Amino acid sequence: MILTPLLALPFPAIDPVLVEIGPVAIRWYALAYIAGILLAWRYMRLLVLNDRLWGEGKRPSEQDLDDFVLWGTLGIIVGGRLGYVLFYNPVHFLANPGEILAVWTGGMSFHGGFLGTVIAMGLFAYTRGISIWTLFDLAGCAAPIGLFFGRIANFINAELWGRTTDVPWAFVIPGAGPEPRHPSQLYEAALEGVSLFLVIRLLSHRFELLKKPGFIAARLPSGMVWEGRLQSYTASQTLISAILVIFSPWESCCHCR
Repeated sequence: MILTPLLALPFPAIDPVLVEIGPVAIRWYALAYIAGILLAWRYMRLLVLNDRLWGEGKRPSEQDLDDFVLWGTLGIIVGGRLGYVLFYNPVHFLANPGEILAVWTGGMSFHGGFLGTVIAMGLFAYTRGISIWTLFDLAGCAAPIGLFFGRIANFINAELWGRTTDVPWAFVIPGAGPEPRHPSQLYEAALEGVSLFLVIRLLSHRFELLKKPGFIAARLPSGMVWEGRLQSYTASQTLISAILVIFSPWESCCHCR
């Protein structure tokens, strides 16, 4: 039995636009990108400064990471926007090509941003003579920070909602019908963001697996796929997801929706 809207939690009335300055609107989503990128950059700098975490192979310098911020940001924005244009509404943008550059109106694709970032990382690693796997590992350690802020922004934007439910913490989400729904964005912020960050930090600091280039990067996709595909939301499944990040890098590929 589904709860009536009267028994569900009221959805917080947060305007997706934080402030407008003339024709330019500063959105929470943009702030999420900025916060995720800056905090990820700072965290990666801390990692490369910790000699205990690294073996004899070459690691990026602080200057490398400072330069990589620009490369990674361009990869995220260009890839994310082009992914949104190509995957979600190509006919509209073909008829209105000028809107492709209007990123301030919203519209970014996670998969496009991921692909754009991978391409940017590959080019950057090649030009600096750095192992691509070492760079992937560093980005994997910091990626949950950006995922956390992105999912919080999804919640503020009332997008990517979950299934209808009768749990007492459900929300009636604007634009999703009258039935209460799981706040899946918040679940994913906790799983893709907090729990995945803690698991990967355990790998990098407790087991010192940055000394094995590619080890952490190979396990990040598994955790993201499992955590993004959970069909119910219990503490036991959170634990299972964390375990799979470490021990089962490929099994989750068979469970995509």
